[in-house]
Amino acid sequence: MISPHEYYLRTRRDFLTTSASGLGGLALAHLLAGEGASAARGLTHFAPRAKRCIFIFMAGAPSQLDLFDYKPKLNELNGKKMDPAILEKMRFAFLKKESATLMGTSRRFKQHGQSGMWFSDLLPHLATRADDLCMIKSLHTTQFNHHPGQLMMQCGEPHFGLPSMGSWVTYGLGSENDNLPGYVVLLAGRGSSGGATLYQSGYLPSSFAGVRFRNGEEPVLNLRSPKGISPEMQRRGLDALRELNGIAHEETRDPEIESRIAAYELAFRMQTAAPELADLSGESKKTLEAYGVNRSDPSGGGRGKGGSTTWGTFARNCLLARRLAERGVRFVNLIHASWDQHSNLDKELDFNAGMSDQPVAALISDLKERGLLDETLVVWGGEFGRTPLGENRPGRKPNTGRDHHPNAFTMFMAGGGVKAGFNYGETDDIGWEPARDPVHVNDFHATLLHLFGLDHLKLTYRHGGADKRLTSLTRESRVIHDWLA
Repeated sequence: MISPHEYYLRTRRDFLTTSASGLGGLALAHLLAGEGASAARGLTHFAPRAKRCIFIFMAGAPSQLDLFDYKPKLNELNGKKMDPAILEKMRFAFLKKESATLMGTSRRFKQHGQSGMWFSDLLPHLATRADDLCMIKSLHTTQFNHHPGQLMMQCGEPHFGLPSMGSWVTYGLGSENDNLPGYVVLLAGRGSSGGATLYQSGYLPSSFAGVRFRNGEEPVLNLRSPKGISPEMQRRGLDALRELNGIAHEETRDPEIESRIAAYELAFRMQTAAPELADLSGESKKTLEAYGVNRSDPSGGGRGKGGSTTWGTFARNCLLARRLAERGVRFVNLIHASWDQHSNLDKELDFNAGMSDQPVAALISDLKERGLLDETLVVWGGEFGRTPLGENRPGRKPNTGRDHHPNAFTMFMAGGGVKAGFNYGETDDIGWEPARDPVHVNDFHATLLHLFGLDHLKLTYRHGGADKRLTSLTRESRVIHDWLA
């Protein structure tokens, strides 16, 4: 004879073993729409400007000096050395200070639109969207290596175990869609240094973690039911699981049990919604061509190449991001790696910029034409910038790439309540550091939450005896109201 408690544990274990295979597994966790609505009522602090966000994260750090931040003085000083007193205070990943020299750009820059935004010749499509963009050229961070820098950008601090931006936004606002996760992640390229740590929920309940969608007919692995399992049979199994997990919740009050129940229910509903989302057959030929979903990779590509279809994968991800946004998904994180061009900069940056330029411009245009851009915040950027110094690492040809640079970098936004055709901030003559309106990464986070109607000081979660938040507890962060439309 076994005790009732032992029977419950054994029965529950059997159900978990036999029922999970066709429901995406325990890892597919997200909040039910009804719960999300409740969270929104409790935690929205003022009227939002944005309802959803598409964050296009260019992991590896794009070279702002070769894309957006035009510095003719840097070209004039090409080959010259910097003041050793300035370099003495800096940390670099690989660059040797004693022999480092300034490196100009081979790119041609022009101003575009009524806003007069500068773009290099690598970004002809984005240049046509100049008057839709809010360009920030004075960002800075405290981290100079990739994984800590990516954690800093995505999670607010350079530490493991923290919730990401997407987790915080869905924690505050919940989901707008009963049948899809509130937070979705799309990947392209070779894979970022931060990996899944960039979209996990940290100390928040697992229901707020990013759910990875893949290109192809099966966007979420193991979502389909095994052969011979009817929807009715699944429904009966889910009801039994809910009852058993309910018993456990009554006993332990563990919030992860609620997350597990929500995960099974959402997976059941996604069996129809996810394949429909990934099916692009209903998109017009004009739309597919605008995004470039059928583009082939050019030869080369270096670190940014993740297989033989990086360009096509990234383009489809941008189109999927639009489809997710119009279906009410709260936060889409589109991650591409890598932009880490320590050498062979001209060739590798050409590959990455060519991959990103057309689909991102098409995404902004598409959202605008569909009336979605005003409520959808699009963000493009990496974890830090690149040095105005040419890299001179031993064993590599000098001055063909740039090292990591936390002092200054560029990001842009569009839609979602930010000013259009707006330039903010400025770096010095060589792009070394901000000369006007510096923006710390946490200031960006505070402003992003503000756009969603969330006060970064009030959106908190009790953990380890303290009220934690996305922005730093030890540094004063500010909302940059100048960005707001």
